[in-house]
Amino acid sequence: MAGQDWIGKDFYGTLGVSKKADQLAIKKAYRKLARKYHPDQNPGDKAAEEKFKAIGEAYQVLSDPEQKRQYDAIRAMAGGGARFSAGPASGRGGAGGFEDVLGAMFGGGTAPGAGSARINLGEGDLGSMFSSLFSSGGRASYGAPGSFGAGPGGFPGGGKGQDLAAEVTLDFPTAIAGSTMKLTVDGKSMTVRIPGKIRDGKKLRLRGKGRPGPAGNGDLVVTVHVKPDPVYSFDGKALQMRLPVTAAEALAGATVKVPLLGGKTATIKIPTGADSGTKLRLRGKGLNGLDVVATVQIVNPRKPSSRVVDIAHQLGEAIRADHPGFDPRLGLEKS
Repeated sequence: MAGQDWIGKDFYGTLGVSKKADQLAIKKAYRKLARKYHPDQNPGDKAAEEKFKAIGEAYQVLSDPEQKRQYDAIRAMAGGGARFSAGPASGRGGAGGFEDVLGAMFGGGTAPGAGSARINLGEGDLGSMFSSLFSSGGRASYGAPGSFGAGPGGFPGGGKGQDLAAEVTLDFPTAIAGSTMKLTVDGKSMTVRIPGKIRDGKKLRLRGKGRPGPAGNGDLVVTVHVKPDPVYSFDGKALQMRLPVTAAEALAGATVKVPLLGGKTATIKIPTGADSGTKLRLRGKGLNGLDVVATVQIVNPRKPSSRVVDIAHQLGEAIRADHPGFDPRLGLEKS
């Protein structure tokens, strides 16, 4: 957590974007500026080098949703958002308003003029405070009495417990069907339900399965990895497969068997005149009730016999005679 270093920095201004900019706009601005100030484009230019470093730091924070959230919170509390003016009893002239608010939050501040104990924070203390706020699983809890810790000393944070992370690797059929798995995380064994039709890289957040904290347990974030299958892939809607066929099967039509996940097979009808790229759908035949979409791919023998070559020549002549307007390369000259 670099809260102390962030207090005086305007990362939005560095990238030239507004505070409402989305991730696409942030990335676009970063790439443009990085190209402009890259050391290779500005050899020996120290100012450009420093600018390049600042751009990189700004992008690193704003491109990460968690760091961006923390940065926005720090900016809002330290003067980037709401501003506070010192009361007449601040005891330190113009420096007291923000500290009065913090004092009230921690139970140590009093109404202006009361002359009681104050919380006096320097920049280093402020950075430490923000680090404490965001150390519990990336969450800051503030606003309610005692939300920062009500005992003597005020700190540490009294929010939710720390989030935990785990990873699981599934074979492709299990990822499609779904499964219940046992995990050991942070020394504890737990059962995790992996939903079906899950894709590689998906993150599952299990509420309350993280470390305990005064305001409740943190979460467990499980990242799912899926091993690729030699035949099938999943696009989020249907099971996709490549269906190799011969030129004869594509031209004359055929009924062929295809393997299904789980060891079963299904028959699929190839229509006459099918081309490579023709998509054939088996509705509900896939694992977990998914459709299977088979994409035709015409495959020829690498070294056809002389007999097959002769028949192919005869086939070509028949096509030209019976289909005089047919030209498979029609339109190529216009591309």
